[in-house]
Amino acid sequence: MTRTKTRLLTASTIAFINLAAICNIKNFPLFAEFGLSIISLLAIAAIIFFIPAAFVSAELASGWPDRGVYTWVREALGPRMGFVAVWLQWIENVIYYPTILTFTATAIAYIFDPQLATNKFFLISTILITFWLATLVNFLGMAISGFISMITALLGTVVPVVLITFLSAGWLIKGIPSQISFHWNALAPDFHSLKDLVLFSGILFGLAGVEMSAVHAKNVENPKIAYPKGIFLSAILILGFSTIGALAIGIIVPLHDIQLASGAMEAFRYVLDEFNVPWAMPVVAAIVSFGAIGMLSTWIVGPSRSLFATTMHGDLPPFFHKENKKGMPVGILIAQGIIVTILSLIFFFMPSINSSYWILLSLAALLYQLMYVLMFISAIILRYKFPKVERMYRIPFGNVGMWIVGV
Repeated sequence: MTRTKTRLLTASTIAFINLAAICNIKNFPLFAEFGLSIISLLAIAAIIFFIPAAFVSAELASGWPDRGVYTWVREALGPRMGFVAVWLQWIENVIYYPTILTFTATAIAYIFDPQLATNKFFLISTILITFWLATLVNFLGMAISGFISMITALLGTVVPVVLITFLSAGWLIKGIPSQISFHWNALAPDFHSLKDLVLFSGILFGLAGVEMSAVHAKNVENPKIAYPKGIFLSAILILGFSTIGALAIGIIVPLHDIQLASGAMEAFRYVLDEFNVPWAMPVVAAIVSFGAIGMLSTWIVGPSRSLFATTMHGDLPPFFHKENKKGMPVGILIAQGIIVTILSLIFFFMPSINSSYWILLSLAALLYQLMYVLMFISAIILRYKFPKVERMYRIPFGNVGMWIVGV
């Protein structure tokens, strides 16, 4: 019997996988609130979080390739902490979905009437309809879900970023004043209060998710050299796209007018009105909406399948063990949908869309960062607990290197 040869990945492939998974125009309004200092803050976030997280998850994925963070923490800290880690990964996504959905709903609003972007009834009804349709699509299996994700990834990430970049360049070429300062002293981050540190957690959250792509580390050609190159390349691309996108929005939209949910669409509206092509706004909004819905479909199923892995150890009640004929965890998906529906109602009780959006974003960031704490601790422990387990990729300089990266 002939053994099928696995196609090996290159450094550039890893870089673009991370770019598609992490970089999103939805994050740019939050980044834009920092003005020019976002350049320094993204560099700091990459050094203290993104690159260490990528290296640690690469080593763990190449040594324990099955079921991701659940297996890593379970092997290091035991079954209970393994469940806690994967539950944190799942629940932060559940809390995060309303923010993705709010961005999607505001983009859809701009197809018809920008005023709808601040209408709570329109946003909530659009959020719920979009989410449940995306959930039902995922009942059809990974083949269809994966096809939708592939088609929409380009529209959801690359096209909007390239478009807003060129439009902001045209804004400056036309001689319209920039809304942010480009002086050297504006590069220095301002951490004078806890509020500034909370905002910085939003930047860290915007760079989270690299552990999802680390499962490909074992399929990289010459992983000891190619994988670190892929990580550094992805860091450059993600930081580059994020910086350019954030500055593009900051150049166009006044700082006090930036809305976390609709800031990107507002930037498009401002610049298209200035260039006397307002008719293009519905087209842009439709492209962004289509991309956002496809990306949402991808995220709905990923963490749910990770949580479903705990059912083989009896960590969840019987309802959550349900699968359909396509192998999709319908019990978890339904429970997830109910929680998201309840969370979305927070928009009715908060004074503004912006405050609701920020509360959910902050809570999701907190929970996800707790999961990363468990992941880093587990990486250090596994170096001592299972030193002989073969890892296709290892953080260099032995245990000292692992301690430096992990800490």
